[in-house]
Amino acid sequence: QVQLVESGGGLVQAGDSLRLECAASGRAFGATAMAWWRQPPGKEREFVAALKWRGTSTYYSDDVKGRFTISRDNAKNTGFLQMNRLRPEDTAVYYCAADQGRLRIWDGSYYQRSTYDYWGQGTQVTVSS
Repeated sequence: QVQLVESGGGLVQAGDSLRLECAASGRAFGATAMAWWRQPPGKEREFVAALKWRGTSTYYSDDVKGRFTISRDNAKNTGFLQMNRLRPEDTAVYYCAADQGRLRIWDGSYYQRSTYDYWGQGTQVTVSS
């Protein structure tokens, strides 16, 4: 059983930065994709960023391009989301997600919730103005 645990959330002011971490544990981690999603208060869960676990491709929502950076440490089975120049509208519960190790994930599928099989419990990010 794969477990994902997010950490690093908190309360910050607009313009500040945070780095979220996603630690994977359990069976050998063989994900093809890792992603970050978020759910603002009263809204649906939305895509933030994703990457190929082994490769160079990254994917970002338009709302975070240029401000957020997704990365990972394969040896430590840990993903990261560096969030800079945070805005109040970034306030949300942030979730780490990974797939089960699919043979192939098409580019468009990285943005789809159904691609991901494992989810963390979420970490709260609150940005005040």
